[in-house]
Amino acid sequence: MRWDALRTVVAVLAITAWISVHEFVRNQVVLVEHWTAHYAGLGLAFPAAPLNGAVWGLWALLFAVAVVWLAQRYTLWAVGLTAWWMGFVLMWVVIGNLGVLPVGFLPVAVPWNLVSTFGAAWIAHRLK
Repeated sequence: MRWDALRTVVAVLAITAWISVHEFVRNQVVLVEHWTAHYAGLGLAFPAAPLNGAVWGLWALLFAVAVVWLAQRYTLWAVGLTAWWMGFVLMWVVIGNLGVLPVGFLPVAVPWNLVSTFGAAWIAHRLK
């Protein structure tokens, strides 16, 4: 395997881990009681089964691939803002449309996701 390809794989795996840890800590540690109460208020159970975690892991992997692709073409700031927009703002639009977005979480989620996304962009730029 060529060095460039190895660096790309390492970047994708590192970003996947970085994003996964951030998402897990935010949703399953810091906000789990709020998520559970919010979903209960909707008459739903908060989806925390292993299969849901696996799908979020797949999402993190695909997000990492996109971040690495962007980092090969654009500046750190452009990658961070574009990745944040495509990964999180668009997700919030979708879950808002489904009626399960707790808008009160956004003051926590927005800065948290900016940090995690710019961290992902930094990892991608560092390893390119």
